[in-house]
Amino acid sequence: MKIIGLDVGSKTIGVAVSDALGWTAQGITTIKWNENDRKSADAELKAIIEKHEAEKIVIGLPKHMNGDIGERGEASIAYAKHVEKVHNIPTDLWDERLTTVAAERILIEADMSRKKRKKVIDKMAAVMILQGYLDKK
Repeated sequence: MKIIGLDVGSKTIGVAVSDALGWTAQGITTIKWNENDRKSADAELKAIIEKHEAEKIVIGLPKHMNGDIGERGEASIAYAKHVEKVHNIPTDLWDERLTTVAAERILIEADMSRKKRKKVIDKMAAVMILQGYLDKK
């Protein structure tokens, strides 16, 4: 069963997909979208779901360090409900605290330029969200 991982931001959505056995996550793309129009990412996400024959989507849930859910977390919850309704696929929310920071650190250690990091950071964060989920399962 393949699972898709999403790092949902206000302008982009990082996308990762698991292998068929659910052991590893690989980054595949970044979708540009308008957060105020949730439908703006529907066509691309549908194509990804179909191409990879995904049966579930894991969406990063950004929480404050004290565990509270803020505005970004509420936006992720709303997007998860939208995805379930539109794409008829189950979603799980996964605590993503510090995944973007960790992804940034990994890319810096790989000596990637700031310009290149900006292009892949969301995809890398999606990989970390999905891999954390897979490891826990």
